[in-house]
Amino acid sequence: MKLTDAAIRKAKALDGKPIKLADGAGLYLQVTPAGGRHWRYRYEIQGREKLLALGSYPAVSLADARKAREAAREDLEAGHDPSVQKKIRRATAAQEAASTFEVVARAWHALYKPTWSERHATDVMRNLENDVFPALGSLPIRSITPKMVLTLMRDVEERSPTTARKMRQQISAVFVYAIAADLAETDPAQTIRGAMQPTGAVRHHPAVTSAQGVRDVLAKLDTIPAHPGTRLAARLLALTALRSKELRGATDDEFEGLDGPEPTWTVPAERMKGRKNKRRPHKVPLSRQAVEIVKAARALAGRQKYLFPAVRHSHRQMSETTLGQLLIRAGFEGVQTPHGFRSSFSTCMNELLANHHDRAVIDLMLAHKPTNHVEGIYNQAAYMARRREIAQQWADLITEGLVPPMDLLVLPRSGLGREG
Repeated sequence: MKLTDAAIRKAKALDGKPIKLADGAGLYLQVTPAGGRHWRYRYEIQGREKLLALGSYPAVSLADARKAREAAREDLEAGHDPSVQKKIRRATAAQEAASTFEVVARAWHALYKPTWSERHATDVMRNLENDVFPALGSLPIRSITPKMVLTLMRDVEERSPTTARKMRQQISAVFVYAIAADLAETDPAQTIRGAMQPTGAVRHHPAVTSAQGVRDVLAKLDTIPAHPGTRLAARLLALTALRSKELRGATDDEFEGLDGPEPTWTVPAERMKGRKNKRRPHKVPLSRQAVEIVKAARALAGRQKYLFPAVRHSHRQMSETTLGQLLIRAGFEGVQTPHGFRSSFSTCMNELLANHHDRAVIDLMLAHKPTNHVEGIYNQAAYMARRREIAQQWADLITEGLVPPMDLLVLPRSGLGREG
């Protein structure tokens, strides 16, 4: 008679001696005087009887024990000793756990470093340490998918398409090495090759170039069905001229002094553009209108981790495509992109403020890499008062006549499946 969970739970050793409860086909449960319940599989190979330990109940359920028995029988039918195969599988699993992308990549780098120039070897390791390892380094190399690699490449392309192409080649070389060492079966970096930006391609971010144009865009966004958090995020993006990645990851603790005279948003260095060891936190002076949006977003997000959570997965930040899709649905495809709000701000304010000194401050507000003429003021504390004045001036220009932020919370929503 086959075992049942009820029979297993009731079973007790007799007279201080262990008992065996058979399930059939070599599988049985050994019940010890101490109350232990251990699965065993009895089999015969080359005329010898052997036992294979399959774990203990209830950690290994009755169903799992039966599956393990069938797997062992398959090993026997293939001419393999199940005990030996178990050791091999454990060793393989341990090897895979130790074979993270970073471990394999460093081994590949060490192998080829003697054949490279010192400068090239340094450049390759810098790419790996600054960009690749933070994203993929801790993952088992077999688990890395083309989508994971492409996501990383998109971030690097934003900074430099040329660097992204070189980095993809380096990642691909690591996978070729891993395949040869039987640590991987496929090369996901090769798979995404056709999805990379073509050589010589220049990324354009369409943008309206007048304050009235930005105001018209924002007003139109308030007339189409959308999640209120998406509308709020789009308006705050336009007001702050941040990059989408810098805004989407916002958390409540990044905002200070919202009820005081100098409200400020400090974007952490890890979300800023640039190489990992070159990034710095970016302080954003908030206009009165931006503060109102932050407060409305706080009310909407509640206790969620992110100020702008994804609609269907509130524990995650807003998807990188959500704001772009909102603009497309509003009819602005090829006219305005989320990143284009930076160009809108720069163009409008540089035309309005002809002072060369203000142009340097605008560059500082955009967190552009400093050049010689800006170097002297590239300090987050410097010129904050003027930056705050410009931020308020820009906000007054583009929000005149718009729906108040708190009212955005009650405008018609779209279907939840459209936004993430």
